[in-house]
Amino acid sequence: MQMPGPTAQANPIRVLVCDDQPDVLEALRLLLKGQGCQTVTVDSPGALLRTVRGESFDLILADLNYTRDTTSGVEGLDLLASLEAQGNATPVVVMTAWGSVDLAVEAMRRGACDFIQKPWDNDRVMAVVRKQVDSIRKRKSELEIAANVQQKLFPHEVHRLLTVDYAGHCVAAREVGGDYYDFLDAGDRTVGFVLGDVSGKGVPAALLMANLQACFRSQEPHALLQPAHVLETVNRHFFDSTAAERFATLFFGLYDDRTRLLRYVNCGHVPPLLLRASGAMETLDPTATMIGAFRHWSCTEGEVTLIAGDTLLIYSDGVTEAESPTGDDFGEERLVRCLRQSLGTTAKSLVHCIVERVTEFSHGSRYDDVTVLAIKSL
Repeated sequence: MQMPGPTAQANPIRVLVCDDQPDVLEALRLLLKGQGCQTVTVDSPGALLRTVRGESFDLILADLNYTRDTTSGVEGLDLLASLEAQGNATPVVVMTAWGSVDLAVEAMRRGACDFIQKPWDNDRVMAVVRKQVDSIRKRKSELEIAANVQQKLFPHEVHRLLTVDYAGHCVAAREVGGDYYDFLDAGDRTVGFVLGDVSGKGVPAALLMANLQACFRSQEPHALLQPAHVLETVNRHFFDSTAAERFATLFFGLYDDRTRLLRYVNCGHVPPLLLRASGAMETLDPTATMIGAFRHWSCTEGEVTLIAGDTLLIYSDGVTEAESPTGDDFGEERLVRCLRQSLGTTAKSLVHCIVERVTEFSHGSRYDDVTVLAIKSL
């Protein structure tokens, strides 16, 4: 494959290069620039981890050795482990001046996709980059399709009710995510509200999210009128169709437009916030363990009446755990402030305001999906 030059490439490949020697960084920058890549250079594993958290890259080239008298590659191997723990999905190519088959195999076992031995051959470097570029472009194309499919799984219309205004929105941390929200028509002016957070990230979590949605949407409308029974069925199906380490936290509420009563089950999910018209704040705490973790599972229902002026906010932990560049969490206090400032606004305005505040706080970086569902009592 011939990589397009810098003028022909509308969306150049972004490469992050990490090495403790300035001359190596400059040589690789010039080599990659000549092939139409955008290159960012850093000189330590710590700097690489910080940069990856704040920016998006298509490929990482990282040295395995950073202490001049060390040839074990332990610093580079630790870096690979840290990238994995940080949820990194960018392919990593490792470099070492003391390359060995054993070290290369260990690096690839820990997540590297290829290796380059220093001093390198330019053709070898570009062959590795081109191989990864092909893989990146194919993956991006597939993920774009998956993202479009997932967006169609979210509800695009609401069932009009007389006593509440409601809206939801989900922003995935990656192209696709594991958060799920839905509005389910149970008939007789009754609507089910679901917000779930599947363990994991990326494509595996997205597949489980689709599985979870199918569990709910396959229920007959009249069956939704019994939340505890519905969730026992959903848990059984989710447990039987997923790996043992997979689970989901979930909130399911069934709202009756005639009585203003919300019956709910909170399956280990972050407690929704209920701002009363009086200004009092309540939480809807868990009434069961998470979905899919145990075969034998039971739950209890809670209930609350929404009166005019109340606002119920259901959200995923990606909201409060969103991080600023300095490492601070968005936190519940900021979320409560947003909620209290929402008087007189629509549910849709509140949802989008929170998503925007979280995005601004984190400078656009997301390590977890951000999902918000608001219900405003009229």
